[in-house]
This record gives sequence, C-alpha cells and structure tokens, in this order.
Amino acid sequence: MNATGTPSLWVVVPAFDEESAIGGTLAALAAQSDPGFTLVVVDNASTDGTAGLVRRFAATAPFPVRLLHEPQRGTGCAADTGFRYAIGHGATLLARTDADCLPARDWVAAAKDELARGTELACGRSVPRPDESPSFAERVVLPAVVRMTALYGRYRRAHRHPRYRAPYVLCHGHNIALTADLYLRCGGAPRTPLAGPPEDVVLLNRAREHSDRIARAEGMVVRASLRRLRAWGPRRTLLWCWDRRYRPADERKVHVR
Repeated sequence: MNATGTPSLWVVVPAFDEESAIGGTLAALAAQSDPGFTLVVVDNASTDGTAGLVRRFAATAPFPVRLLHEPQRGTGCAADTGFRYAIGHGATLLARTDADCLPARDWVAAAKDELARGTELACGRSVPRPDESPSFAERVVLPAVVRMTALYGRYRRAHRHPRYRAPYVLCHGHNIALTADLYLRCGGAPRTPLAGPPEDVVLLNRAREHSDRIARAEGMVVRASLRRLRAWGPRRTLLWCWDRRYRPADERKVHVR
C-alpha cells in the first residue's frame, strides 16, 4: 500500500541493449492516462547507452523511476530482479512490459481495473507495433495462428495436470499484471537464460498451481515489435515460442535487435 492506503503498482521493464527502442517504451509509459505507478527498468548487462537514456528520462518522468542492474543475462533474471525489488519497496501490484513495446495509453488503468476485480494474474493482448508498418499477414494471420497455438496449449496434456487450479491461457511476458502476493507464493519468474524455457509460460504455470484467479485481459493492450519475426521468419519464430523448439546455432543471436 502507498501513503494513501491504496494498492501500489510498480511496472517492470527488462532491457538489454535497447538504446534504439526503449525511448518509445518510456514515452508510451509517460503518456499513460493513469500515471500512478513506479517504473523499474532493469538493465540486463547492456553494452550500449540504455542506462544513460533511462537516467535522462527519469529526470523529467511523471512518476518515480528506478534503474537497476542485473548482470545475469536473461529476461527472466531481469524480470525477477525487478519484481522482487518492487515488492521489497512496497509494491502490492506488479505489471511488466518489454523495452521494445508500446503499451496502449490505458494499459496501466486496465491492469489496475483487472486486478481490482480479484484477478491475481492478468494476461493481456499483444498486437503489432503500427510504426513498423505490419503487413496483413503480420496484423491478422500471425495473431490468429498464435491464438490457435494457445488453444492447443490449453488442451496439451502437460498443461492439464490436476495440480493446476486454473486453465491455461495465452500469456505474453511483455504484457502481464499480477499481485505481489501471488508472485511470492508461486516462486516468481525463472532465472534462466533467454534460450532456456520460456519464462512467461513458466511463470504462468507456476501461478496456475497457486491460484484459480488467472484470466485473459483483452483490455490490456501492448503493441509489440515484429523484429524477431522479421529476422527469423514465421516458422522459426513460432517454434522458438513453442518451448524453444528452434534455437539459432549461435546463441548470441537469440537477442534480436
């Protein structure tokens, strides 16, 4: 709770070498209709000017900004560091997006509304960034395929074990909101390399073991980058998202920029 006794929301953004992209993410967060949150950017051992850009933004941001440094590479590592820092400093509600994403103007408000309804983990909707000029296939066909794979995920035997208290739902790591209490109860995000198990699916399944209040939140919208899809193509990208069934021979290339 904050000084007024209301739930305190902290937004976590992992970032690795995102000097060219994170400015758009920060601008989208600064333009939120509800600026009542604290931002934590976790610099995941960047070698460029990401940290300096965040420091300059913090000087005029409409909300408090914390810059952390996590030397262990991996989105899960950076997200876990940010979430646990936030909880340790009073966060009761958590949200995450990524440093190449543009949250919609009402994203924070939508996250707060969903959690206020009693949801403990809200998994939002991902759409392509309009400034990357998505094609018809990128705007329509790919999202439909992703939803079909999520339907498969719901009925996949591994996701239907009796230990799970809630159904499997489509979850994007760059668009989630959850309570701090659930994060601690379930063990949080896995501290694994990016080429390891998908950290968003692991967190979702950990949460499903501890809560039946997990939901898709279509009103929470984040515009995500198409750069991985364009670098690898649809097949490899989908296989990557499906339990890392595709991995580049050079693991340094998992960090698409």
